[in-house]
This record gives sequence, structure tokens and C-alpha cells, in this order.
Amino acid sequence: MRVLSVDLGTSNTVAVLSAHGRPPRVVEVDGSATMPSAVFASEDGNLVVGRDAERRARLDPSRFEPNPKRRVDEGTLLLGDTIVPVTDSFAAVLRRVTDETSRQLGGAKPDEVRLTHPAQWGPVRRNVLLAGARLAGMGSNLVLVPEPVAAAAHFASFPGQSLTPGKALAVYDLGAGTFDIAVVGATQHGFTVLAEDGLPDLGGLDVDQALLEHVGRQVSHRDPGRWQRLLRPETTGDRRAQRALREDVKAAKEALSRHPQTEVPMPEPFDDVLVTRAELEALIRPSLLRSVELLAATIRGAGMTPDRLVGIYLVGGSSRIPLVATLIAEQLRVVPTSLDQPETAVALGAHHVPQEGISMRTQEVTGALAEDQPTTTMTPVRAGAYRAGPQTPPSGGFPAQQQPPSFPHSGPMRTPLPANFPTTSTTPTPEKKKPNRKLLIGLGVLVVAALVAVGVIFLLPSGNGVPTAQDCQSVADKDNKGFTKCLRQLAGGVADSSSSCKDGPQSSGMDANAGLITTCALSDDYQVSYLQATTQAVANQEADKVMNTLGGDRVQADWKGNGLAGQYKAAVSGGAGKLVFTVQDRPIIGVLAKLQSHDSNGYTPSTLADYFEKSVQPGT
Repeated sequence: MRVLSVDLGTSNTVAVLSAHGRPPRVVEVDGSATMPSAVFASEDGNLVVGRDAERRARLDPSRFEPNPKRRVDEGTLLLGDTIVPVTDSFAAVLRRVTDETSRQLGGAKPDEVRLTHPAQWGPVRRNVLLAGARLAGMGSNLVLVPEPVAAAAHFASFPGQSLTPGKALAVYDLGAGTFDIAVVGATQHGFTVLAEDGLPDLGGLDVDQALLEHVGRQVSHRDPGRWQRLLRPETTGDRRAQRALREDVKAAKEALSRHPQTEVPMPEPFDDVLVTRAELEALIRPSLLRSVELLAATIRGAGMTPDRLVGIYLVGGSSRIPLVATLIAEQLRVVPTSLDQPETAVALGAHHVPQEGISMRTQEVTGALAEDQPTTTMTPVRAGAYRAGPQTPPSGGFPAQQQPPSFPHSGPMRTPLPANFPTTSTTPTPEKKKPNRKLLIGLGVLVVAALVAVGVIFLLPSGNGVPTAQDCQSVADKDNKGFTKCLRQLAGGVADSSSSCKDGPQSSGMDANAGLITTCALSDDYQVSYLQATTQAVANQEADKVMNTLGGDRVQADWKGNGLAGQYKAAVSGGAGKLVFTVQDRPIIGVLAKLQSHDSNGYTPSTLADYFEKSVQPGT
């Protein structure tokens, strides 16, 4: 039987083939084990993929999309003047893999195709992947495998790595586009996801962006206008220069995983920039710490502790960053494992998932399942979803947990649970025990409700992203420091650490009538003011007004944190400076002000930007 496994990644796609009874092997496309997932829309309407797409992008970057998987929710892509459905972009990448596999099989096609996907992908996203596979001519025998399940199967396939029924493995997957964490348990017939979570704003691309912004702070003062054209290209020449710069920044990031320092080649008129591993680690340490904290929380959500796991398995190309393993070892006291190439682990592991442990197949692009393969859509357990008091694990098995009537699995997985894993019994329970069970369930519900209530009140500043856009329409729920839910999310740790927050714009330059303003004094003559405006237009107007009061050089970059994203601009004149940070889709802004500087020559917009990213940016 010929089985093809494909891991359609954000930046790269990996295919693995098992045929004629031979062990699985990576299918090399264009002479490499990884093929870029990039697509390029040529003027004749055809889609070019992989390295050919990257080469064509040098001629017209506007027709190029390097990461179509990251845009799975958008429906269509605008490549130049061509509108391309996302399913077509997926199909083009998968078709290139299918054609190369068929060529290596002498014209034959695989009997079965296994497609991996993030554990958090719901039916809509999975159907986009399935539709792309059908359009690519991969046939009707399509099987979906959650990425952490495939990674766990890959881990267990190595000699000396045991993942026996009743044991669990944590999979730390840091790819180009997202970060995913899952705790995968072994059963008698396969694997099941016990808990999973992720961060949509953390991946290799975000590391690249952080390094690019760091480089920009070193050189942008030389020619601010030229730097802005690199960030927001207006001409084909600008887009070519931006693409070359981003490729050089990515190469520098990868080099810093092997060397203590390297140089980033810069376009004219900027000088090349020397960057060190220590500088990169300082930039990304807060984000990686978030990932390790989420790893610990997800392990707890599965009712486990790090020392009771079989291991912590690193997959995804960005897990090569040395700081990842260092932080996990420091925080969790467990040395993580990385076997073989992390980029190929998921595709290789999909071959080792037992056939009886997979149930989702498709005969239709719309996602309808084959009649002879009935299944149901199952949802993985979110970290912390069931924590109704102390857990006492049975000997040698998974810990006992408060579970709903049937244990949820990841995506299409339908695997029998181990005999000692708690499930709802089908045997009638003696009548005399029913009151006790109801009491326990009631107590569990109360405990969970209490935890949720406490979390809403006290955990919001740490970045749980509880407030919605709708919450930002009201200023009626101020706390004792003058923060609404929406402003407290933007303030993050500043709202807790500063003891002198009060109503009013102070020296921010904002209009007191624009909305609710709260100002907090910080160290070193800094202060930060937060505005929740009446409308988005008013917020934008106040941001522009503050920046227009300052001249001279400016620094501009994107920021992310606490479930929010936006842009900041910084400027300095006359020894004083301000940095304005706005939020996408929210009528809220912040103004960081340096009230006085005794060193006007050494005080620059980059100084403000560094202080913002270290001390004020939400999530730091």
C-alpha cells in the first residue's frame, strides 16, 4: 500500500512516502526535504509554488504570498490584480507535492493521503484543507491527523523512546506561523489529545519581525523616509528591497542559533548591522516565556506535572532557537527532547499513527464523511477546562479528572481510552450512590465557577484577552485606578505595578474631552496615559494630534501583546519625547511621555521605543 503524509506548514511543506513495504522516507521536492509553501500568481492566471514562486517574487513581490496557511480564514488572497481563493493556494502547493510523488512512483498515485493539521483547527479550517487536497487531485481516500498526535507517534517510533498506554507526552510545536502545545496520551490503540492550547501571535515570523524592528531602530535615523518605504513599499523596487531585507533578517535569525553573532546586510543608504544572540534573546525572551508558561498551564490542565510526563518534545523549525530549550529547562526542571529534524517530525510521525486510531475520511470537498466511515466531530480539552480540586492519579495511568460524559479528542481522532482512564460508565449505578455523585458534580461546578469569576477579576491584566471590542464601547465599569476592562487590558502590568494612576491626561497632550483618560507615573520621569475614546475616529485623531506636536526623527513599528495588536510611533524634540501606541479595531490608545531629559543628544526615539518594549508594552 502506498501512503503519503503531507504536513502543509506555514513556511514549508514536508511530504513523506511509504511504498512497497519500505520504511517512510521524505519526498524531496526540487532537491530539498522541505518545499516553501509560497505561491505566486503569474499574469496568465497560473499559480507557481515553492522555490519557483520565491524566484518569481523578486520580479513582482505584489503577486507573491509566502505564507498562505496563515491566511486560512480570509477566504481569498489578492495577488497583484488576481483574486485567488485560499483553497486554490492550498491546492497548488499540494498538487506540486502530488506530482512529484507520482513521478517518483513511476506514474502511480498514493492509495491513501494523510494530511496533518493543528489540533485547534475546527471543521471550517479542516474543510479548507480537505478542499485544497481534493482540488489537487489527491483522491478521495483522505485522512486528517492532528499535528501533536503525529509528533507523539514520531517520538514513540524511535528506539529507546517509550510511550506506552497510560503515559503522556507534551508536544511543544513552535512553527513559522503559530505556537501550539498539546499533551498527548497513549492508549491501547493509538493516541489522544488530553489538553491543548496555543498562541496565534508567536512563531518564527514574529521572531523575524522583532529582529527587523530591532535592526530598524539602529539605522532608521539615517534616512527615516527610506526606512518607511522599506516597511510600506510603494514601488516594485521598494517591494524587492523589502523582500531581500526580510530574507536577510530571517537568515541572520537562523545563524544566531549556531553562532553568537552575525551581520544583517542592509540596502543603501544604511550600513550593515551587527546583531548578537544575546540581543535576539532579549527581544524574544518575553514571548518565549509566555510559551513556557502556557506549556506549564496546559500540562496542569491535563492533570499532569512535568516530572510525570514521558518527555517534552520540541517540533517545528523555530524550536531550534537555543533559548527555547533553556527556558523550558529553567522553568519546568525538565530537559526537552528534539529528535531528528524538527521540521520533518510531524510528517514522519503521521505514518506511525495506528490506522484504527484515525476515523475521519472524506468523499466530498464539503466535508461530508464517507457513509462507510461514520464519525463525529470531537473537540480537544482546553487547558484548565476541568480543574475541580486535587487530582489523584491511579497507579500507572492517566490522572483521574472531572470529565464530561465522553472524553473529547483532538479533531478527527477516535481512539479507545485506556482501561484505567476515567469515563462515564454505561453500567447502571446503584441508586444509593446517585446523591453523592450529584453532590460531587455540584461542588465541581461551583469550584470552576469560582475560579472563572476570580480569573475575570484578577487575571485580566496578565493578558487573558477577556475584553471584546464590544467592551470598549462602555466606560461605566471603571475600577479604583480609573481603568475600564478595555484599558486594563491595554495597560497590562503597568496597571498593577504603578501606585500613582489617576484620571486625566496630565502631560500626554490628549484632550480631556476625547474620552476616559487614566495616567500612571513610571520611573525615570516617564509617564503613560491611556485613552478610551468615544469612537475609533476620535482615538485616531488624538494619536495624530500628539505626534504632530513633535518634529525630528521618528521610529515606527508594530507591537503585539495581551491579545491585542497595533502600531507605535515615537518622536523626540527639545529633550522631551512621546510614543503613541494604537490598537487595531479598538478605540483605545496609549501615550508614553518622557517629561525631561538631561541628555538631549543621547536621547532618541529609539530610546523611547526600547523603554516601551521593555516596560510598557502589554504582555511584557
